[in-house]
Amino acid sequence: MKKDENKKSSKIGVLILYIIILIILICFSYSMVQLLIEPTGVFVVENGKIYKEETTIGYIMRDEQAIIGDNHQNGIVDIKTEGERTAKGDAIFRYCSDKEEELEKKIAELDEQIQEAINGQNTNIFSTDIQLLEKQIEEKLLLVQKANNLEEIESYKSEISSYMIKKAKIAGELSPAGSYINKLITQRSEYENQLNSGQEYVKANISGIVSYKIDGYEEELNVSNLDTITRKQLEDVKIKNGQLIATSTEGGKIVNNFYCYIATILSSDNAINANVGDIIKLRLGNSDEVSAEIVKISEFVDGKAVIVFKVTKDVEYLISYRKISVDVIWWSANGLKIPNSALITEEGKNYIVRSRIGYIDKILVKIENQNDSYAIINNYTTQELREMGYSTEEITSMKNISLYDQIVLNPEI
Repeated sequence: MKKDENKKSSKIGVLILYIIILIILICFSYSMVQLLIEPTGVFVVENGKIYKEETTIGYIMRDEQAIIGDNHQNGIVDIKTEGERTAKGDAIFRYCSDKEEELEKKIAELDEQIQEAINGQNTNIFSTDIQLLEKQIEEKLLLVQKANNLEEIESYKSEISSYMIKKAKIAGELSPAGSYINKLITQRSEYENQLNSGQEYVKANISGIVSYKIDGYEEELNVSNLDTITRKQLEDVKIKNGQLIATSTEGGKIVNNFYCYIATILSSDNAINANVGDIIKLRLGNSDEVSAEIVKISEFVDGKAVIVFKVTKDVEYLISYRKISVDVIWWSANGLKIPNSALITEEGKNYIVRSRIGYIDKILVKIENQNDSYAIINNYTTQELREMGYSTEEITSMKNISLYDQIVLNPEI
């Protein structure tokens, strides 16, 4: 009887043990399920970078001078190409003359007639001067073929024309058909004078790079107007955001390619707290992040102010634009990057919940930097914890967050 009672007690004990284990498993499973069914789950801590930035419209202000001559209605011929550097006094383009194509065709026809007249003489014309001129013409023709600069080509063509006239005059003096050749030469000279009189060469009045992208704001949005530029002037710019400036057929301009300004209209807290002389970064449309110095902050009206940044990189890229989208990066930070949804704030202190092989730990962390979505966190130093009032025993028992730890998002602990 006693033996049966002992056996029964043993079974009850085993059953109780099973029940306890089952309760533990259920609780553990519930905790795990809660983690699994949480909408955003867990996040692996990694090194990353966060920004405090805002997107706005930037208006490009340049040190530039537009150049438009008297014959702008005739169209231009480039001498300096887009983006080419020029010195003060260099010819950068010329205007076509009236009926230029027709005159050039007539001159070419006369050149052929003159050459045919010279070649058609029965008497061979021997002249060292003619031989020398023919050699010079051949040399210049070879240089024209090799040249890739329009200014050089124009110069060579002018010299060739001069040599041909000299050759024809000498041949006319030595040949029986001299009067006919001279008549052709006279006619050619008249056409050439008409052509040259209508060709207006435009020279650079300052050094810089040449551009033919003119939008009409070269004077208004010039760096010389930095101190007086207003919010209304910027808002009245009638150019679409991101629109490429069209190439002009009436003129060009010289641009200082060492720097330009980007004017913005801002109203954020960072803008309100900004100061002239601050160095920040701007992200441009080509994804480049360039350093920029704040050189002007106008008075805030209706919560908005004109803030102007000076940049010295990507200036040539910006020549194609007047109005662009730009990201103003007020600050950036590197370190252990986590979503803000992983943070718990209690009594002014910040915590994260770490999940490691089934164990859940609530860890005190220090927020180094934070934007609207993410935070850069770190562990407090022993000295900092002491200053916060923690005892040596408490500090010793504290756990730290590490790279690649898994942390819970939206924790409810």
